[in-house]
Order: sequence, then C-alpha cells, then structure tokens
Amino acid sequence: MTELLVGRTAEVRHLRRLADEAGLGHATTATIRGCAGSGKSALLWDLHRYATSRDFLALMTAGVESEREFPFAALQLLLRPVARHAQSLSAGHRRVLEAAFGSLRFPDSPAGPGSVERVGAAALAMLTEAAGGRPLLLLADDLPLTDTASRDVLAFLGEQDVCVVGTARTGQPAPTGGTDLHLGPLDDEAASALLDSRAPDLPASVRELILDLAAGNPLALSELPTTVSGDPGEEIMLTQPLQDAFASRADQMSDACRNLLLILAAEPDAHLDQLLAVADRPGTAGSGTAEALQEAIDAELLSATGSTLEFRHPLMRTAIYSRATLTDRLAVHRSLAMAFAGAPCAEKELFHRAKGSLGADPELAARLEQFAGTALTQDRPGTAVAALRHAAKLVPDGQHRTAVLIRAAGLAAEVGAPAQTHALLTEADLDLAGPAERARLLLVPRDAIPGHSQPYPQVEDVVRAAGAARDAGVRDVAGTLLLQAAARCGVEEPGLSVRAALLAEIERWDPPADDPTALSVRAFAEPYRYGVDLLKHLDDTVPGDGRTAHYLGASALGLGEFSRSVPFLARAAAVWRRQGRLFLLARSLNSAGPRMWLGELARAGAEAGEGRALADETGERTVWLSLTATAALLAAITGRNSARSLIAEVRADNTVLYTHFAAMRARQAEGLLLLLEGHASEAYEVLRHVFLPGDPHFHSVSRWHVVPDLADAAVAAGMIEPARAVLAGLPAAARDLPSELLLSTFAYSRAVLADDAEAEQLYAESLAALPPGSVLLRARLHLHHGRWLRRHRRYLDARELLGLACDEFERIGAIPWAQAAREQLHATGSPNDRRPNAVKQLSAQETQIAVLASQGLSNRDIGRRLLISHRTVGSHLYRIYTRLDITGRAQLPAALSALEPRSAVIGARRAAGEGRPRPGDDLVVHREGSASGPDDENVTHISVAA
Repeated sequence: MTELLVGRTAEVRHLRRLADEAGLGHATTATIRGCAGSGKSALLWDLHRYATSRDFLALMTAGVESEREFPFAALQLLLRPVARHAQSLSAGHRRVLEAAFGSLRFPDSPAGPGSVERVGAAALAMLTEAAGGRPLLLLADDLPLTDTASRDVLAFLGEQDVCVVGTARTGQPAPTGGTDLHLGPLDDEAASALLDSRAPDLPASVRELILDLAAGNPLALSELPTTVSGDPGEEIMLTQPLQDAFASRADQMSDACRNLLLILAAEPDAHLDQLLAVADRPGTAGSGTAEALQEAIDAELLSATGSTLEFRHPLMRTAIYSRATLTDRLAVHRSLAMAFAGAPCAEKELFHRAKGSLGADPELAARLEQFAGTALTQDRPGTAVAALRHAAKLVPDGQHRTAVLIRAAGLAAEVGAPAQTHALLTEADLDLAGPAERARLLLVPRDAIPGHSQPYPQVEDVVRAAGAARDAGVRDVAGTLLLQAAARCGVEEPGLSVRAALLAEIERWDPPADDPTALSVRAFAEPYRYGVDLLKHLDDTVPGDGRTAHYLGASALGLGEFSRSVPFLARAAAVWRRQGRLFLLARSLNSAGPRMWLGELARAGAEAGEGRALADETGERTVWLSLTATAALLAAITGRNSARSLIAEVRADNTVLYTHFAAMRARQAEGLLLLLEGHASEAYEVLRHVFLPGDPHFHSVSRWHVVPDLADAAVAAGMIEPARAVLAGLPAAARDLPSELLLSTFAYSRAVLADDAEAEQLYAESLAALPPGSVLLRARLHLHHGRWLRRHRRYLDARELLGLACDEFERIGAIPWAQAAREQLHATGSPNDRRPNAVKQLSAQETQIAVLASQGLSNRDIGRRLLISHRTVGSHLYRIYTRLDITGRAQLPAALSALEPRSAVIGARRAAGEGRPRPGDDLVVHREGSASGPDDENVTHISVAA
C-alpha cells in the first residue's frame, strides 16, 4: 500500500470488495468523493493495481479541463490501450467509434439523439473482445472534468454490468450512478504516520505546524515538509501541486467571488460585516457581494458560522492568496487598511498599510517600530517580529534598515524561529552593524548568522561586547550579554583572567549592592567568594521580569542552591511559555536538574524531555547537552534502559569538549550505572576523574554533584582512604559556599566514609544536617546507614531505616535503589512483602501528560506539545486518574504533590529557618579518630562566612 493510502484501510477494502464482486459477475459503479488532495486518485490507482494482479482488464482515463468541450475525448483515452481490437469489431461498431473519435467525417456521425447508446454499445463490444472473458474494470479520475458524452457512456456501461469507479470532489456533479464513497480527513494517528513516513526527521515544532495546516489532508502532509520551516509568523509557500489542488476551483468562480475570497485570504479574522464592507468599496469587484458570498458557500469553498467565515481547508486561504496578482493583493490590503483605520486594534491598519505599500515609507516604518515596542510590553514578541520585518522593508537608510532587521532577528531567535532568524539576517548588511547591533548578534545562535561557523564566541569577546553595548546606550542588551557570559562560567571552566574580566566589567557599571544582575554575575564568576552574597539576597529578591528570574534561578542552581533555584526558574519558564519565547524556555527548563536532587523525579523527567526537544529545535546546543546529560542521569536513577544511549548522544557531540557541566553529568550517569550494576571499582575510577583539575569533566563547583556516588563506590570497592583524599577540599568549600549542594554532600560523605568507631554518631549528625530539600540524598543515607547496621547485626534498627529508604525510593520512582533497599530488608529477615507501588507508578509519557494537565493545558494543547493526538491524551488521562485514584483534572495537582515533594513546601520550611546553616552558624567537622560529642577537643568548628 502506498504512503498516500495510510489511514485509508477501510476505503481500500471496500473498493477491492467491489472488484471481487465484479469478478464474480456482480458489477456495480461507485464514485469516490473528497476534497482536493484527499487521496482519491491514489485509491483509484491502488484499485487498478489490485484488479490487474487478479487478471482483470483494468483501464483508466482522466478528465482534462482543456478537453472537456470535445465529445468522447475521455472515452478515447480510456480505450486507447485496446485500440487494436477495433479491427475485430463489426463494421457498424467500428464506424460508430471512428466517427465518435473524429477519425471519419460522415453524415451519421454520433452526435444526435441515441448517440450515447450507439457509442456505448460499440465500446462495450470492443471491451468484451479485448477482455477475452476476463472481468472488466473501468476507472475515471476527475469525472466532473470529463466531457459530458464520455460520462454518459460510462454511466451506460455501468448499467451493462461493467464495474465503473470514478472520482469527484465533494459537491461536484458526477452522474455515473451507483454508490458514493466519501473521503474525510485522516485521523490524528494516520496523519502523523503519513507525515513521519514522508519526512521522518522533522523538528517537533515543524511537525506540529504541518499537522495543523494539513488538517488530515494527505497531499498537504506529503508536500508541506518541503516548504515549511515552522517559524512563528512564517508565510507559508505552497508547492505548485498544492496551489493547483486548493485554488483551482476558485479560478472558476465569478470576479466578485474571487475578490471576496482574496479579501478573506488577506484578513482571515474579518467578520462578515467587515468583509462585505471592504468588498463593496469602490475599486473592488464588489458588485453582487451577497451573491458572490453565496456562490462561494455553494461551491463549498467557504463555511459560515454566524457572522464568521472560514475556508473549508486551512491551505485554501494560502493557495488563493498565492495565486492572486500583485496588483490585486495590493488593492485588497489598501482597502483593508482603510476599513480598519481608527479601529481599537491599531495593528490591523498598520500591517495592511505595510502590505499594501511599495517602496520606502519612513513615517509608516517609524509607526511600525513604535508598535513593536508596544507589543513587547504586552508579551507579544512574535507580533513585534512581524512589525519590525514590515518596517525594515519601508526604511530607506541602509544602516537603519540593518539595525531593524538585527533587532527582529534577535526576537525571532527567542521565539524559536531559526529559519526566520537566518532569513532576516540574510537581508541585512552586517557590515553596517554598529556596536549595539554587533552586541545583539551575539545573542543569536551562530548557525543563524550568514557566514559564521564558530559555534560560540569566546567569553572575553562577549564581555567586551557587553561593555560596548552599555556605552552605546542599550543597557538591556548589555545586561543580558554580561549575564550570558557569566552563566558560561557555570557550564564551562574558564580561566582566572576571564572571571576577572567579568568582575571588572560589572564593577565599572557601579551597580547597587542588591542589584540582581550584579549578584548573579559575581556569583557565576567567583562562586566561592561572592556566592554567599547571592544566597543572602535570594529570599528578598522579587524579579520583575522573566530574564531576571531566569538568571537568579540559574545562578542559584550553579551554586547548588536547589530548592530556591526552582521557583525562580519556574517563574521564568511561565513567562517564556506565555510569550512564546521557546529559545529562552529551553534554558529555564534546566530546572530538571534541581528537581532531580529534590526528589521530584517525574517532574524532572518531563521538564528534561521538553527542554531537550525545544533546545534541539531552536539550536541551543549547550542547553541540549546539559539536559540530555541530566536525562541520562535520571534514566540511571529510575532504572530506564535509555541511560546509555543518552550518554552516547552527549559523547557524540563535539561541543561537550568545552561544556564541562554536561561532560561531568554524563560521567556521573556512567559511573552510577556501573555502581548500580555491581562494578564498584570501575565506577570509582570513572567518577574519580571528575575531581581532577584539567580533566574535561572537571568543574570547580559542579564536581561536588558526584560526591555521593563517589563515596558509595569507594565503600563498595574498598577505596575509602583514596576517596577521603579526593574529597579533602570539600569542608573548606562548604565553609566558603554553604549551599545545599555542598552542605548535603559534605554531610553525606563524612558519614558514609567514616570509620566504624565514629560512624553511628556521624550518621545521626549527617541526617540532621541534611537540608530539607535533599530528598533523594536523605533516602540514600537511610539505605547506607541501614546497610551498616545490618552488617553489625543490628537487624531491628536496620529494618526501620531500610523501610524508610524503600518507601521513599518507591514514592519518588528511584527503582534500582528501591530494589536494593528491599534486598537489604530481606537480608535482615524481614518478610519480602514490599512491592513497588504499582498504582502510584506512572510511565514517563503519563507523567508528562499529568504534569501538563495539572498546569491547566487542554487535551489538544498537550497533544500538540507531546506530538500525539488529543484523543490519545484523553485515553492516557483516563488511565492516570485510575492509577492515582482520582476522578478528574482538578485533583491532579494534589495527587502529583503526594507523589513528590514540592519546592514551595521546602521554601516555606526554609523561610522558617529550618534545616540548614546560615552565615555565622558553625559546621561541625570531626577529624579521624575524634570523639562524638561537640565539646570534645578533637572537634573542629568551621564558621560559615557572614
């Protein structure tokens, strides 16, 4: 079955059944009806192949517009393959056919009454001779375009027990008799399957856009992948077959009807009264507007719902607009601009004036630039891009035009439109770019800039560009650039000179002490020196915009302050989602990492999956690497089989060579897999490299993420002393940077790597010292402590801790550790009656759907986000409700929070002063062989810097 027949199984079987019945002598006629591109011709050809394979005489003809005035033209085309059998006909039948096809001219030419029957009888005799006893099948594509005489003959043949099948568009007459087979649009599943077979490697956003535009039309699903980039605001260009399919019927309408259709194509949101008012304006073909509207509705080009008109298929609008002449399009846009003048929605008038203009218009360009600024304040960056794009075409000055295009390109990049970004920059003369424009270009993905191949500029170059932008007066661009340069210190490992340059530049700006930009830049540049300043101000800082929220969250994440980074990143993600800034949304979804630490594994998986897809589509390679490495670690923690393939994806990307955070995370996932599989010595060796300065996996702060895994591997491999040496710098680091990451890993490692003589006391102290948000680490410490107790034959005490660990691992979905805890429990003599809580376990996709539904997204919105049908979403939700023991959508947030702790709860506990040291508090560090009490002389008190 050809790819165009995907989703047409029932129709194929119906037509083949007709052929089978014809083979048994029970012939019938049928007409396949459907809109343009619905697959009518493909079904006809499939039937032809099927009948031929079963020894039918199967002949095909097709209607041709240019020949519909010539009688019997389609019949002649049908009979051409068997023309040689005319010699076997009687002289009368042969003369009738020769006359019908114009070979002879004589008085009794079959053009008068009874001619159809005579030609039909002659054609039947010829077909019977050619068939030689085989069954007959006659196929006619585009019946309405065939000449009337041929259609009549086909109807006559159908009455003589010949199987005749034709095609016609919905609503077109095709009087061949018999039954009608109506083709609707493909369902969501079939449409997705067809598109994937035609273009399997489409980015998710492009795939979603094509599925929406095609609306289940097979031809559109096959043709659109060659023309659609998926950029927001993209003007869709149709291939010639699509134009012909969707606009050819409009060509047959009256002038007034075609004008009405063009007006609606130029302004699809027009209400009926607006449409009629524009159509009746002088200079348009508006005479008989009501009749023209009825003509379009009768031809099934338009549908009317109340006062709203819509094209029957989304692509009909594009096809009609594309086929219109430039003169007609300009006239329609000018009329629409006049109609919208003074309307509350000023953009309608502005955009139609721009589309109706030829040549420079500085006044209109200035109005469009001003409107772009207004649109940005209204959280509509996509509209701002469109306004700037139109403005650039109207600006006479080359340098100004380049500035407008670069500004538009920067916004297009933020909304996830790489093709549009590249197109805008291709139109610009980049040699005319000034300091502000060159600074804006550094915020655009490198591969979107014509002639640029370097993946990333050096951090020093970004710092210098930020300074130049500030000096040029574009402070917002300068601040964003400096923050971006500083954030690279969190994923790369730049030298001291780079960090000094960042600090020098922010000092030159002389910011207030509590300025969020300054706090973030300093914390990124020198985390052990300035990180504590950020930690002190986080609770008192209320970001006024998404960008500030993102960089506060990102800098807190870089320091390892997980529970307080999540709310900032979540707030930024909500802003970017609302504004459609997918490029920036991908960055803020790095909240997957801290959620993993907080034990929110399901939510972390959902965010990592979405972030990876967005980063891949928008060209954010560093973000894609970080989230892919995070997804690999999550897969290892949750026991999914995808961990190694995700690690391989990270390793295969050359960018990982200077993205130390992603390299570290992939190494951590690799080591954890080895550890969970029982290869402790190999795991230790793999993880040890993360702590070696100069190693590509080393990062001065991020290395501490690996401490718990290294400590576990060291105990299992008998490498406790070497591990203590590797982690010797951790106490001092925790003193200088008392973040959740360092405090948690310090507490964990001092207990796990302790000698037996002091282990009991250190386990208790470490559990008490763990910050409240360290959910996963707390469960791991319970497991480790329980193992230690079991080894010392304290089975009852061990059971309690192992039971706590098992319950927590099951609750958050850490399957391998839950299994390890169950095995340890069994070894204590406890009945092995613990099982994973199947009711509470959701698959990765079910978790994504549950999370999105809890955020208020509709089934259709969720389907578009996850590239599945809304019906599939509904089926998943039904199962989710059953498994979570709830009855509806409104209960999802509470059910999900019961599955995993919420950072808001953690934040509330933190605000009350629970659970972690503050500047001025003491960290208790026990030396080897020390006593267990805080008053012992061998106890060292490390004061946290104020």
